[in-house]
Amino acid sequence: MTSFPLRRKLAVVPFALLPLGALAACGGENSKTSCDVNSCTVTFDRGVDASASVLGVKAELVKVQGEMVTLKVAGQTVTVPVGDGEQAEGFNISVQSVTQDNVVVKISNAG
Repeated sequence: MTSFPLRRKLAVVPFALLPLGALAACGGENSKTSCDVNSCTVTFDRGVDASASVLGVKAELVKVQGEMVTLKVAGQTVTVPVGDGEQAEGFNISVQSVTQDNVVVKISNAG
């Protein structure tokens, strides 16, 4: 029976854990995030400064006016209607819902 040398096994460990690091890299202030490898769903609290770090960029809720949500993603400001989507800085951004208390946004890699 052949076994991998210990050095080779240890070299593989960081690559096996890489997807877990990407999932753990989301979080924010006055927001909740749920991420997988290519996308994150962010629930921003309304009425406070709310932001999240997702997919390596910062996303901020700027304002909500009726059915229009203004966000800043990776430094670019974008306004997205509820139920629709836009692109900014290589990301697809869609607003899933707006309530009196929060805004739910999905951010995913465009490519």
